[in-house]
Amino acid sequence: METLFSISGMTKKKAKVFVAMSGGVDSSVAAALLKKGGFDMVGIYMKCWNADDPLYRGCTSVDDERSARLAAAHLGIPFYTWNFIKEYRERVVEYLLEGYQKGITPNPDVACNKEIKFGLFFEKAMILGADFVATGHYARVEHTDGRMSILAGKDKNKDQSYFLSFVKPEVLSRVLFPVGDHTKEEVRTMARKFGLPNAERKSSQGICFVGKVDFRKFLMRYIPSQTGDIVDISGNTLGKHEGVFYYTIGQRKGIRLSGGPYYVIGKDMEQNLLVVSKDEKDLYKKEVKVRDINWFVSPSERSFGNVAARIRYRQPFARSTLHIDSGDKVCIIFEAPQRAITPGQIAVIYRGDQLLGAGVIE
Repeated sequence: METLFSISGMTKKKAKVFVAMSGGVDSSVAAALLKKGGFDMVGIYMKCWNADDPLYRGCTSVDDERSARLAAAHLGIPFYTWNFIKEYRERVVEYLLEGYQKGITPNPDVACNKEIKFGLFFEKAMILGADFVATGHYARVEHTDGRMSILAGKDKNKDQSYFLSFVKPEVLSRVLFPVGDHTKEEVRTMARKFGLPNAERKSSQGICFVGKVDFRKFLMRYIPSQTGDIVDISGNTLGKHEGVFYYTIGQRKGIRLSGGPYYVIGKDMEQNLLVVSKDEKDLYKKEVKVRDINWFVSPSERSFGNVAARIRYRQPFARSTLHIDSGDKVCIIFEAPQRAITPGQIAVIYRGDQLLGAGVIE
């Protein structure tokens, strides 16, 4: 098993790496490690939102770009800003809004990695002569038995392999994750030792284009309200909602019913019904159907025994078995019932630390 941070068949001084620098400490340390390793470096900031656009109110893109530029200057590497505002809105923001309108809960971080960081950014870097691209993700890429694999990051509290689960497998041979073998604490310590100007900068939280706006209010700005009934599992009407697309499975706050708490356990888009229950046990299920699988293993390797799965970021691995319906659909059966399985979110399948595949929850 060979980590791709040790390049074979090419000297580091000849290898050109375009590193995505977000302005945060993780990507800055990734750039610093590569520079220390002797790679020919280029720093890139991807501008995906316009701070003047009301859609992105509260976003910190101006500060992020400045922080990335200062880190690149400190390291003495070329730095450029690439404008992906139009593509980000079309491929990530609209994907999010369209999903909510359909009653599902998409994952914009997974879409961003697939479409922007390891889509547009990767493609442009390759055209401009890059041998590799690098990011500050807490994950690992390894060469195992002639195939490329994504592995969970060493820091289990920061592991971001979940968000990388829809990256195209064919790009992995040109991807580096320099901080994947380190913990967040180690990365912060390295940032101080490298003297990076953003060594103490706080990690970003949430979806940047939403900023500090309440997410429900954000959705209401772009998806018109559509009043309907709130019902229990027996069909009894309990109250009114303003639009089923404003809610997600497992939600407890914001339902506005007396005598609660109530939990959202389902949405009927055809009849415009929001289904709720007082019993949290109604949120737990042992099976989930998953479609549009992005496989990282060959068809001959898909006769799995026991595996593990995650249905959300940072969830502990849940022991599972798989039943493959077709090449792009599987049924995951969990050993223990899982809470709030949510259509539109991503289910990621692992064997040990190795990511086997991922799909969209039906």
